[in-house]
Amino acid sequence: MGSYKEIMRIAGAFVGVIVGAGFASGQEIMQFFTSFGMIGLLGAVVSSALFVFLAMALSSLGQQQTSTSHKAVIHAICGPYLGMFVDALITFFMFAITVVMIAGGGALLEQLAGIPRIWGSVGVTLLTILIVFLDLHRVISFIGAVTPLLALMVVIVAAATIFGRDVDTATLEAAAAEMPRGAGNWLVAALLYVSYNIVAGAPFLIIMGGQSPSRRDAVWGGILGGALLGALMLLIAGSMFARADSLAEVPMPMLLLATQLSPIAGVVMGIAIFGMILNTAVGVLYSFSARVLEPGTTSFRVGTAVAGALAFLGSLFGFIQLVGTVYPFFGYLGFVLMAATLIGWLRMKSGRLENTGAAT
Repeated sequence: MGSYKEIMRIAGAFVGVIVGAGFASGQEIMQFFTSFGMIGLLGAVVSSALFVFLAMALSSLGQQQTSTSHKAVIHAICGPYLGMFVDALITFFMFAITVVMIAGGGALLEQLAGIPRIWGSVGVTLLTILIVFLDLHRVISFIGAVTPLLALMVVIVAAATIFGRDVDTATLEAAAAEMPRGAGNWLVAALLYVSYNIVAGAPFLIIMGGQSPSRRDAVWGGILGGALLGALMLLIAGSMFARADSLAEVPMPMLLLATQLSPIAGVVMGIAIFGMILNTAVGVLYSFSARVLEPGTTSFRVGTAVAGALAFLGSLFGFIQLVGTVYPFFGYLGFVLMAATLIGWLRMKSGRLENTGAAT
């Protein structure tokens, strides 16, 4: 299967980046899956399968192109003209995700500890910028190191919630129908969920694949990362449906579920969610800065600080509102990336995708 350590490094870092954008608070899964009731759980299964394939394909494409940013892969699979559009889409979305994560961090600290939302967002912004100042390997190590703890907390809280359900299915279906939805149809919502998450995670996954010494490690790292994401998504979606009657208008549903389990679990889960959010903020801000500036340089650090400050200003619009508008918008545009990834992977398998040598 290749180097176990390398495979775990890729899978852990990928999960760490994606979990914050699409899993951490539970707000995202609530809008794209739980709000559709039982059929939404089928949507989660569809999304899980897509995650496995796309993570594997993007990681292996990154390795094939020896990428240090997403540009080489995007231009290789999309061509020069469409590639420019998709490149711009991904680059801007990385910044947009940073905005959402900073807003989410502020909302979390307010719900968990009563810290005013604006000061919580300031703290998340400063931490994110400081960690991004580190080199790539340290960033990957930081993200990968905390992923197992985050996954463990999700498993514990989700399992306890599902098995402790005490409300009938009809009541839960009615409650779910009143929740805000990320799309008008459960299947469209499932596809959108994968699409925007892949747009968010593709740059970092491509970079990690580009750093991998072998194609086999990149492939299995992507497969394992996608499978772990699918399992976590199903657990969270199931647990939130089991408590759909008490989650309406809650910014951080997973935090509420943990607190209902016990106050201590709520605190631990809050810390875990904060780590998830910080993981994603670091991953996408690093990828954004690395796309436009040379990592390790003074201009990279100055540009990162400026981008972080602008993201903080954008976060003032509010977490729930940003999730409900930013994610669906980029999800529809992300269908282009999903289709291009499939075609690019098929071309690579057939030997028709050249290594451009564009390690930029």
